[in-house]
Amino acid sequence: MNRTSTPVDAPAPGAWEELVTVALLGTERRTPPGGAPGREAPVALLDAAAAETIRRRAGLRPGRAARRPEPASEDPRPALPAAAARRLSLLLTDRPGTGGGRRGTAPDLMELLPQWLATANARGFAAPPQALPALLDAARGRTDLRPATLTFAGPRAVWLARLNPDWRFALRATPGGGTALPHPEDTEQTRRLWEEGLFAERVALLSGIRAREPAAARELLTTTWSTERAEDRLMFLDSLRAGLGPQDEPFLEQALADRSRNVRATAAELLSALPGSALAARMAVRAAACVAVDRTRDTPTITVEAPHECDASMERDGVAAKAPAGRGERSWWFGQLVEATPLGTWSARLGGRTPRQIVALPVTDDWQGELHAAWCRAAVRQREPEWARALLGTPSAPEAGGPGAVSLAERAKLLGTLSAAERADWVAGFIATHGLSEAFQLLGVCAVPWTAPLGRAVVDALDIARDAGSYPWSFSGVMGLAERCLDPGEASRLDGLLAIPDEPEDASPGAGGYWAEAFQRLVTTLRLRAVMVEELGG
Repeated sequence: MNRTSTPVDAPAPGAWEELVTVALLGTERRTPPGGAPGREAPVALLDAAAAETIRRRAGLRPGRAARRPEPASEDPRPALPAAAARRLSLLLTDRPGTGGGRRGTAPDLMELLPQWLATANARGFAAPPQALPALLDAARGRTDLRPATLTFAGPRAVWLARLNPDWRFALRATPGGGTALPHPEDTEQTRRLWEEGLFAERVALLSGIRAREPAAARELLTTTWSTERAEDRLMFLDSLRAGLGPQDEPFLEQALADRSRNVRATAAELLSALPGSALAARMAVRAAACVAVDRTRDTPTITVEAPHECDASMERDGVAAKAPAGRGERSWWFGQLVEATPLGTWSARLGGRTPRQIVALPVTDDWQGELHAAWCRAAVRQREPEWARALLGTPSAPEAGGPGAVSLAERAKLLGTLSAAERADWVAGFIATHGLSEAFQLLGVCAVPWTAPLGRAVVDALDIARDAGSYPWSFSGVMGLAERCLDPGEASRLDGLLAIPDEPEDASPGAGGYWAEAFQRLVTTLRLRAVMVEELGG
């Protein structure tokens, strides 16, 4: 059939909608525009549709071409070795299983990605361009990966983030959203960016200047302080933690009178971290008035008389008047005073005793927990390792936490004030005495890879738990940490743990098989980590 034999008149405006209507209703019920009813109507409808399609296409005006994006900045770092690039691809394509407990003997590759990134960054390699989308997708789903990922991805991460809103976290995490900060000597551009820039740019500018010239950053902040919003003042004030020193005290003292309670509290916290500040001295006077030594007893004993009110001067110095639910007001006020008091105050106040001797003194009327907890917070805030050691106690102490630490969280924070080697030794001693039931949070503050004594303590404790027929899945968290944190050189020492042991009668069903799988996975993972380091030139 020749479809061009039927003449078609020029369609009227709105013809396309009419043609669609005819096609939906059928040519037997409705005649195509410009056509005649009958056997030729379907042909006329198709011809009209073809002509209208050509007319519509010919009548379209071409759109204005979008501006081509500027090329990404060059990354001068060396490229990854070929083997390391292949390993990265495998790590990014691995998808961890969703089940818990047993997961076979295969390493969890995605959990090795943070360590791989840390090593690649330490070696100074650039990310392969083709791997950047998968890297950014991985960091989008795991915030803990973002700092290392963005360092590894380099300037191209920001370039890509401007093109894909799914990766906008790269703009937020990069100082100034990827905007280059002005040169230190360009005072005019610095002033303009500070007064007219976006909030993220201003935070990045203040942090950058603070890192190299603390006084200049503080002076810049004072130029607009009175006109800033409360939430912005709080963020800007927080940037003063870097390089905090006595020179910041006058500005922070003024911030104690701020109209925002949160700003006042942050200013007080920063001042209390300066043992020589006037606020620290005021707090010391208040706290010392609450604590004394009763020498009339057979054993010298600390007595506590908590404050009976929270006056205006205490509130100005950062003491929160309203206690949380379940806390007594007087103990709440007392804890804040002690926390903000320089720890050097207590030796003079309590008879020249050392921190260890002070912590060992008994405390009357059930005040020991409150007093020691406040000293813990003060030791962490003031970074006082001698007090941290006294409050931690010996790791083999029967109370499994030292005389001052009130929780695992407090112990972990106190350990953070010690050197990496000392932390590892203390946790190793703790595990050797008390096992792994409370060690997970403490292990989290230890440097990676674990020292040999800490690694041996963890492996020995796992072996003891297995031989005792312990419920195996309760140790899966520690086993996962061991896979990521044990020194890969320890793998050969674990071969004797790979056999399935005889299960005691009271053991959990299948526990022996689980333990064998878990140790096999541990050994396999350690050996893979060693290979990964070699591939990166280690």
